[in-house]
Amino acid sequence: MTSISGREIPDYIQGYGPVKPFQGAFSDVGTKTRTAAKLTSVIPNHEKVLPGLDEALDKLGITDGMTISFHHHLRNGDFILNKVMESLAARGIKDLTVAASSIFPVHAPLVEHMEKGVVTGLVTNYMSGPVAEAVSKGKLKKPAVMQTHGGRARAIESGDLHIDVAFLAAPTADTYGNINGIYGKSACGSLGYAAADAEYADRTIAITDNLVPYPACPIEISQVFIDYVVEVDSIGDPKGIVSGTTKITRDPVALIIAKRAAEVIKASGLVREGMSFQTGAGGTSLAVAAELKTIMRQEGVVGSFASGGITGYLVEMLEEGLFRTLFDVQCFDLKAIQSYRDNPAHQFMSASMYGNPHTKGAVVNHLDIMILGATEIDTDFNVNVTTGSDGVIMGGSGGHSDTAAGSKLAIVVTNLMKARLPIIKDKVMTVTTPGESVDVLVTERGIAVNPQRTDLLERLRRTKLPLMTIKELKGLAETITGIPKAIEPSDEIVAVVEYRDGSVIDVVRKVK
Repeated sequence: MTSISGREIPDYIQGYGPVKPFQGAFSDVGTKTRTAAKLTSVIPNHEKVLPGLDEALDKLGITDGMTISFHHHLRNGDFILNKVMESLAARGIKDLTVAASSIFPVHAPLVEHMEKGVVTGLVTNYMSGPVAEAVSKGKLKKPAVMQTHGGRARAIESGDLHIDVAFLAAPTADTYGNINGIYGKSACGSLGYAAADAEYADRTIAITDNLVPYPACPIEISQVFIDYVVEVDSIGDPKGIVSGTTKITRDPVALIIAKRAAEVIKASGLVREGMSFQTGAGGTSLAVAAELKTIMRQEGVVGSFASGGITGYLVEMLEEGLFRTLFDVQCFDLKAIQSYRDNPAHQFMSASMYGNPHTKGAVVNHLDIMILGATEIDTDFNVNVTTGSDGVIMGGSGGHSDTAAGSKLAIVVTNLMKARLPIIKDKVMTVTTPGESVDVLVTERGIAVNPQRTDLLERLRRTKLPLMTIKELKGLAETITGIPKAIEPSDEIVAVVEYRDGSVIDVVRKVK
């Protein structure tokens, strides 16, 4: 089959099943059904706190072939996934599917579990490090499934992704299972990606290193979804959970890109009262936010909200009165955690509220402006943030596709060349986000507008910005770098890239 984005995809993939090809960003809207969640009722005086993880695993009854889930708010400081998998492997359990919202280098022990058949399936929104490399080399029995943040919540709520047991790393938990992420030595802030797991898994266990008397305050995830609570010495390394202060880039090329992106935003007419905004935590993205802050001050504009993974820089914009509220699905640094704890205008947002396309309205649908990154972009504006130029998995959509589809203006900011390789291709290695959802490409050498956005192109023509077609930008890059030799992957599919609605937008093939 061929998807609407021009990718050839099998109609059936061994280890994945029948394929529904991507047919457009909004081709699958309409009435949908949520699955019924299994809840185990308890009587008064029921004790949820268990002595340790082994006792909890005895109660949970995990068997071969089950799907277990984890959330990634502890990021590269997470201890829980590795602890649980080590215990399950010691019990001789095989053929598990790990549904982790993201995988980081700290999860390298998963590779050995893959090689020994303890783990044969992987469902995630993002992965980097040794696990991603192992998947790219075909070490996982079944193709990994790469989802979006909103798509994962949709899959869980619809029953497409059935979770037998959810393991929640809880920076604070009380004795009846109420948890939050804002207190304790492993505080990480909002637990937005864990909400669907807790609510829809057959069994849910909270693992904490800060057990407090009932009731915890505040409550992010409720006792009504938690079967057991286990206290351990540590759920994570705070150094890997937060990065201190996320900083704006000082790279002069990146600053040029940021300034031009801000000029595009201003020319678009979207800098207005009640505007909304999202950007990532990278240095260039934060530089765009800094430029936008200056424009908002000059124009006397107060935005309605900023959203996504929240950084200290967005917190500063909230505190300066440039936004009325923040919607937070995860905190990226210490300042964001403190703000989420102390400021009532800094609000919790689940992954479903954030980007699930099969609800009565996700936050991304109210986004005016979104700043996106790119590993590659092609002449049809398709963006790859899943694989590197060598074909090895190094990321994933996360909220990329969700926000691009929902926002009024989706801007990709990137250097025209990286490591002496051109970023613009005739055809990206892997389609993560379809070109129909991408409006503008901003580089240090020029700006390309998606031809579908004739309204935006007309506005930008009234400015002095260096407008070019995307093919002209590609040609310019190649006069400097030459045309790199295309990578030829094998026929074996190692990962399936799902769009946010569950359709298949592309596949990743094993690297030679």
